[in-house]
Amino acid sequence: MASMANRANPLLNNLPHFLTWRALGFRTICSGRMGFSSQSERQPDPQTPVAGTKVLETFREEFEVGDRLITLETGKIARFANGAVVLGMEETKVLSTVAAAKGDAVRDFLPLTVDYQEKQFAQGVIPNTFMRREGAPKERELLCGRIIDRPIRPLFPAGFFHEVQVTASVLSSDGKQDPDVLAANATSAALMLSDIPWGGPIGMIRIGRIAGKFIVNPTMDELSLSDLNLVYACTKDKTLMIDVQAREISEKDLEAGLRLAHPEAVKYIEPQIKLAAKRGKHKKEYKLSMMPDRTLEKVSQLAEAPIEAVFTDPSYGKFERGEALENITQDVRKVLEEECDEESLKLLPKAVDTVRKKVVRKRIIAEGVRLDGRRLDEVRPLYCEAGNLPMLHGSSLFSRGDTQVLCTVTLGAPGDAQRLDSLVGPPTKRFMLHYSFPPFCINEVGKRGGLNRREVGHGTLAEKALLAVLPPEDDFPYTVRINSEVMASDGSTSMATVCGGSMALMDAGIPLREHVAGVSVGLVSEVDQSTGSIKDYRILTDILGLEDHLGDMDFKIAGTQNGVTAIQLDIKPAGIPLDIVCESLEPARKGRIQILDHMEREISTPRTQDDRNSPRLVTLKYSNDSLRRLLGPLGALKRKIEDETGARMSVSDGTLTIVAKNQSIMEKVLEKVDFILGREIEIGGIYKGRVTSIKEYGAFVEFNGGQQGLLHISELSHAPVSRVSDVVAVGEQLSLMCIGQDVRGNIKLSLKATLARSGSKTNNAVEESISSTQEEPSIWAAAGDLSSNGQEKQSSSSEELPANKCEVGGINSSASSTPILIRSAAECDEVEKAAGLVQNSDTTKSKTSNLKTSKSFSQKGGDKEAEVGGSVTEKSLKIGTKVTAKVYQIRTGGLVLDLGGGLRGMYRFETNGRTDFEVNDELRVECVSFSVKGIPVMSPVDDEE
Repeated sequence: MASMANRANPLLNNLPHFLTWRALGFRTICSGRMGFSSQSERQPDPQTPVAGTKVLETFREEFEVGDRLITLETGKIARFANGAVVLGMEETKVLSTVAAAKGDAVRDFLPLTVDYQEKQFAQGVIPNTFMRREGAPKERELLCGRIIDRPIRPLFPAGFFHEVQVTASVLSSDGKQDPDVLAANATSAALMLSDIPWGGPIGMIRIGRIAGKFIVNPTMDELSLSDLNLVYACTKDKTLMIDVQAREISEKDLEAGLRLAHPEAVKYIEPQIKLAAKRGKHKKEYKLSMMPDRTLEKVSQLAEAPIEAVFTDPSYGKFERGEALENITQDVRKVLEEECDEESLKLLPKAVDTVRKKVVRKRIIAEGVRLDGRRLDEVRPLYCEAGNLPMLHGSSLFSRGDTQVLCTVTLGAPGDAQRLDSLVGPPTKRFMLHYSFPPFCINEVGKRGGLNRREVGHGTLAEKALLAVLPPEDDFPYTVRINSEVMASDGSTSMATVCGGSMALMDAGIPLREHVAGVSVGLVSEVDQSTGSIKDYRILTDILGLEDHLGDMDFKIAGTQNGVTAIQLDIKPAGIPLDIVCESLEPARKGRIQILDHMEREISTPRTQDDRNSPRLVTLKYSNDSLRRLLGPLGALKRKIEDETGARMSVSDGTLTIVAKNQSIMEKVLEKVDFILGREIEIGGIYKGRVTSIKEYGAFVEFNGGQQGLLHISELSHAPVSRVSDVVAVGEQLSLMCIGQDVRGNIKLSLKATLARSGSKTNNAVEESISSTQEEPSIWAAAGDLSSNGQEKQSSSSEELPANKCEVGGINSSASSTPILIRSAAECDEVEKAAGLVQNSDTTKSKTSNLKTSKSFSQKGGDKEAEVGGSVTEKSLKIGTKVTAKVYQIRTGGLVLDLGGGLRGMYRFETNGRTDFEVNDELRVECVSFSVKGIPVMSPVDDEE
């Protein structure tokens, strides 16, 4: 039966097949509807080719390490790469590929590049950058690339100088495992599958320790509780690389961890061999750039004796030695040019370096004497100086031999912490150490670029070493940045950075548990050419730069008197026995103790002297509604305060953190914050307000964050006032005292009460402007200085950051044993200068009214009297307690009393009372109240009582 379309137009019968409805995937028209036909309805055209199914041959190995199932897979993706492997542990999968350049090598070194990538798709996140894509490699990616590079580089054959590129990419991450170790093992498997000559495979493992128990392949949550983060790489029988971050672990426990890590890491090796047997390529015959024996022998005959003469003279310095070697090279060059030996001329620098290496190593092995004449375990002369840049928060200069490092410390608010954008680990970092190696430190010319792998690696090593002794974040929530500038380099500048950084932190007043020092240990070995085993060796303490270059090992170990905090081991040969590595721990410990003794003699405790120019930081608690008022629309009000004062404010959930360059700026900021947000009103409290309207009976004043109070005409002045406008005007700012409430609950203010205080108390209003309902900021201290219940006494409303030679609120930052707070003489003089009242504060005695601290609406003093026998303490001192005190300091408005036991109190001169006191005079006093800041207010006691 013909279709309707065919009957209507017979020409449609002659259309080509590819233009028909069915060929285009449409159903025929039926009941006025047209739709796509299903796959089952379509008839295959015998003339149309059908795509076949591609089969990807996949090879897979599964095994367990610890309690984790690990898979190695190849053949499915990245099939064009010379070698490609996907390694998976649970839901974390890492792809590693290797490729080698074609053609002959044109360099005299191995151009190995390792790129590690963490793209945000691996955790299902779109990057929050402007372009919404990943940018330049981050610090973590550079560090993970170094973790991969360090163990695989020594295993390439000598003379292999072809360019090799390793690319490791995280395909997916569940956040439980750090992908860096997985990437290193995947790279080893990829090199095994490739045709690149390589002496692997290797195995890499991570070891943690919680409550004294070692954990293999710990998760990120377990690492946060662990006191050890050990990354260990090895071949079947030798150690290749060690990287450690620890919390003062002993050498004995560290050795136990290393000996546990080796057999666990070896478990990665056998599966790689099996996978290579299934899918691996035959190793290609690459051309190796080997030095001819004839050339080496000729250069050795010409240069060995002069080189030995240079290295046996300990009077040569680094540059003098280098200049002498250059002269020897030029002399050899002249001889070769006369002989027209072009081949030897091309290889001359490398041949001279080989001869130099032979001479130095032979002398160390045979005689036990080093380049500069030191013994094998001798540390170079040391120079330590803390506080060499007094205007900075903290600074130090550390020299060991010719190596010199300048370290500076900068303190900031919690909001200054570095934001991290990595797949695993914390989102922010509050402690940063930035290491810089400028060209002038080795007398060279060079450009300063962006992130440098070496600088990032050295800075991170020193950062890990110092992180173990910083106070906990709960006690010390501030951001710290150390800048390490290498001034001169002759070996182990990273360990010099650890020493200089520790002293700079102490100079900044940061309560470190103790000093951290670091030293680099080297190795010179003699190898049996027939077996490849080490038959003799020497361990060197505090190696020079040349000893690092000519030796076999650079073993950097940092720690305290109690144990190790960081380790980095790099080697040049294809592995070192673990026994030698463990043997090196003891010489490193002895050298570290010597350096720590010098550092302790320079600075042993955090700086505590007061400095009015030192930075201040205060943390306050407010409701979220109050903080929204402080921020203003789109943060405009907060930015305005920051622009006007130069301070920096950061807001989090219920917390306001303020950082100011000095105390005067902090007072300005607190005054502005108090005016906007207000504080709890208390009788006797001083408040700044603005007159909003004037009536016949007084003036209405807006104060304390928008509250209204009445300044009655009777409270304007001690003299009679006929008109309010004669004393105050609309818009005028006043400092007023709250004197109570009327029967309707209205707040009553007084101007004459502040005038009676001769100005000094008025100027203290800013200092006491923090509400008693706000949480007082804790003065942080070392862990050992905390009270038994784990909380410090809260004693001041604004903290002084422990910067260069400064005191925290008048209390030693490293020992917060007393909550009593009193201002220093310098602070009082500054207040009195501002009020125009300085009259030689040590001799002038003025008579003022009794200024006892009044009570707040909710605070009531006790009436109980008590006698205190012996020394008074902060716990025994109560209202009514009578003590015999000494005059500690004479001020314009009163006395500072020494109550004994390290406590201070204040005594206000009474009207028509005695003012002729002298320092060290004794008087009997009674505690009558406490100020808002917890300072005891004392009153004289009659002898008859």
